[in-house]
Amino acid sequence: MPDVKSDAVTATLARGRLGIPSVVFFVLAAAAPLTVVAGGQTTAYAVTGVRGIPVAYLLVAVVLALFAVGFVTMSRHIVNAGAFYAYVARGLGRPAGVATAMIALLAYNTMQIGLYGGFGVVLAGFMEDRYGWPAPWSLYALVAWVAVTVLGVLRIDLNGKILAVLLVAEAAVVLVFDAVMVSHPADGLTLTTLSPSHVLAAGIGAALVTAITGYVGFEATVVFSEETRDPLRTVPRATYLALAVTGLLYGLSSWAMSVATGPGNIVDSAQADGTDLIFNLVSPYLAGSIITIARVLFITSLFAALLAFHHTVARYVFALGRERVLPEVFGRTSRRTGAPKVGSLVQSALAASVLVVYVVAGWDPLVHLFFWLTVTGGLGVLTLMTITSASVVAYFARASHHGEGRWRSRIAPLIATLVLGAILAATLREFDTLLGVDAHSPLRWIFPSAYVAVAVVGVVWALILRATNRSAYLTVGMGANSLNASHDEHTPVRQPA
Repeated sequence: MPDVKSDAVTATLARGRLGIPSVVFFVLAAAAPLTVVAGGQTTAYAVTGVRGIPVAYLLVAVVLALFAVGFVTMSRHIVNAGAFYAYVARGLGRPAGVATAMIALLAYNTMQIGLYGGFGVVLAGFMEDRYGWPAPWSLYALVAWVAVTVLGVLRIDLNGKILAVLLVAEAAVVLVFDAVMVSHPADGLTLTTLSPSHVLAAGIGAALVTAITGYVGFEATVVFSEETRDPLRTVPRATYLALAVTGLLYGLSSWAMSVATGPGNIVDSAQADGTDLIFNLVSPYLAGSIITIARVLFITSLFAALLAFHHTVARYVFALGRERVLPEVFGRTSRRTGAPKVGSLVQSALAASVLVVYVVAGWDPLVHLFFWLTVTGGLGVLTLMTITSASVVAYFARASHHGEGRWRSRIAPLIATLVLGAILAATLREFDTLLGVDAHSPLRWIFPSAYVAVAVVGVVWALILRATNRSAYLTVGMGANSLNASHDEHTPVRQPA
């Protein structure tokens, strides 16, 4: 419990701490470009057997750009750290909003906690190979946990500077690797894997699902909107910039990898080398010290994603506490740093609890913690984006004088809802492949069913609030106005009950 002398329930987070570059660094750190290139893309080739992975990444970027049209349009009307939750509450009603909040908490927590497994295993392997220091993965996961816990309660702009340094170095390494791979083609410089015909190839559904997980985090621009200097300007620009950078980087890197192996060999090479593929392809042409630096940045990439997702979860918890969906104590921020202190510490405590369970049970940290939880988290974020797109359509359909054009308020969000819904259906259909389990394994339904369960809990809790605590119910989705809200008239655009 935080000291009331240093913390208080507040209407807003610390304002004016972040500009466009800082927000972009946060969301790109969550996307973890080097992790996606070295790990996600090789896995995509290996698991799906599809050679058109570059097309999948570029196509997903286009779909998400379409989603972003309505998403950033909403950000001009609603500034709330609750992001998806707030948009759905204002568009589809408070019960749907609370259900969305529960989905968001589960999705981002699974993403964040799952990353500890990958970080611990990768760092443990590096330290043993490089220095001969054998240690369990859990020790290195604990080191990361301590660092994230401390940084989570410090000033948000300090975290942005740390992530900026890591991300710039990360992107530079990826671009150097891409240049080396393209300049040393196995079968000549070919655009085979960029052919649009791959969109119609068998297995493209699984490829799209795998690709979309690489972009998880770009949508967090809205989560930091209350802490930006000018949210109406910062959020749209940061969102589009983050999406453009990741889209081009992912498309270029997955194509360069196929050039270096030869389009016909990329799947076999990915299956044989796994996450070492990109390092193996460039190591004959680069100094050993550069490869070592790249491997270190692979580790820091995982840490940067851990920190970025931690901040996202903390701000969701803050928003829900402020609006009394969760106990008010969760709406406390530090007077000294303006950080959502209670939400941050609660997320750290939850992560520690899960890590203890995995260590005691002896479960595989790479497969059962890192892979399964991050894939499941990606499913949750995809669900959130689909619901949010539908809420954008509903919100502007009721607003008679919103000042937005039909493309931004109706057409683009509707198309995004349909396309994202189709990708979500493909994800559920092929979830066993994504988990690497048998088609009849109950796990393929247990993980997705968790989102249904928490959504039901959210709806029931919203209805309980409506019946027993009307004033708290009316604050749902209200953001900075929540502490003073007691009547629907505080809502600029009438929202459904």
